[in-house]
Amino acid sequence: MRFSLIDRISSLEAGRKITTVKLLSLAEEYLQDHFPGFPVMPGVLMVEALVQSSAWLMRHTENFEYSTVLLREAKAVKFNNFLRPGQTLEIESVIQSQNGHQYTFKANGSVDGVSTVSARLILEQFNQKTENPALASSDARGVESLRKEFAVLWKGS
Repeated sequence: MRFSLIDRISSLEAGRKITTVKLLSLAEEYLQDHFPGFPVMPGVLMVEALVQSSAWLMRHTENFEYSTVLLREAKAVKFNNFLRPGQTLEIESVIQSQNGHQYTFKANGSVDGVSTVSARLILEQFNQKTENPALASSDARGVESLRKEFAVLWKGS
């Protein structure tokens, strides 16, 4: 199952930073079990929202050259508040450095200006065809799908 945890890209500066939005809805299935009577977004999904935001910035910065972005490390992760249904998580991710195919980000999420989650993330990008040339068409399909999703999320110029 694929979780798309970003509802909209609010601002985007290639090679620098991205701001995204996640509106938590009570309709999200996982909230039925996390926790009954006190639904909150699981911390691991808040971190995943930070990762997805950062990955969109990488893809845009690299003009969608790579089909795959993976989380290599999540450091200094801090959970400061709960995220409840009806609240909007605003995420900002800033590139701290780039080394080859790896980017380091400082990412944070807040609700109404109050910190909810923060982390330092290291993401790596690659194409599957690098290891297996037969997967070139899979890379191309993946990139095309990502470009379409990006077009829905980002309405900027």
